[in-house]
Amino acid sequence: MSDDEPMPTPIPAATLIIFRAAGDGPPEILMVERAKAMVFAGGAMVFPGGRIDPGDHMLAELIGGDDETAARIAAVRETIEEAGLPVGLATMPTPQALVAMRDALHAGEPFAQVLATAGAELDLAQLVPWARWRPAHRHMRIFDTRFFLAELPVDAPRATVDNTENTRLVWATARQVLADADAGRLEVIYPTRRNLERLAQFDSYADAVAHARATPVKVITPFAEERDGAPHLCIPDDAGYPVTSEAIAEAMRG
Repeated sequence: MSDDEPMPTPIPAATLIIFRAAGDGPPEILMVERAKAMVFAGGAMVFPGGRIDPGDHMLAELIGGDDETAARIAAVRETIEEAGLPVGLATMPTPQALVAMRDALHAGEPFAQVLATAGAELDLAQLVPWARWRPAHRHMRIFDTRFFLAELPVDAPRATVDNTENTRLVWATARQVLADADAGRLEVIYPTRRNLERLAQFDSYADAVAHARATPVKVITPFAEERDGAPHLCIPDDAGYPVTSEAIAEAMRG
């Protein structure tokens, strides 16, 4: 694709950064390892999430919401599918109901129908807006991804992989995931690294939420710029991120 051709149309997506308390230390965050066969970020550790489906928009309209509502719905749905965690529901489903919900979603049933069958209701206020990333490049798919924060319910079940889109999941502090990435024990893509660095600043979910609410969400589109004699991949310096540039050679290392 030449520079004269238009950018691919961004694919709306949503992801959920789930916190859980870890004793007296910093909170742990759920990460899932994408199957290596996946076209986008295959083999990388990411937060649970995926595309916003037409059904998510339909459900958002039914409850009087907008595009962000659809994104919240997608984040809740994808987290049930990928990790078996019902975050963003008004009440915790029984273990049997949750298994049935997850199976139905994997079978392609609309989320609205899945919720109705289970007698479950959404509580989207549990999700706190965190960020929105929309890269601009021509060599791969572009996702317009909204990130949300949420806290793991105290009565939540154990998270489990789906063995289709993801093959492993871990609970770890943001600092530990970054250390493991630096040591080559796992891979993270550029947006994930920047968000982990931002998350690593906080010693509690409450602190992260306070920061999120005090930092307006703006669309982040990384850009290339020459810095210190080398090309860097950069993001705006007023979006709440402590690290806003990285040498492109390092950023592309995985």
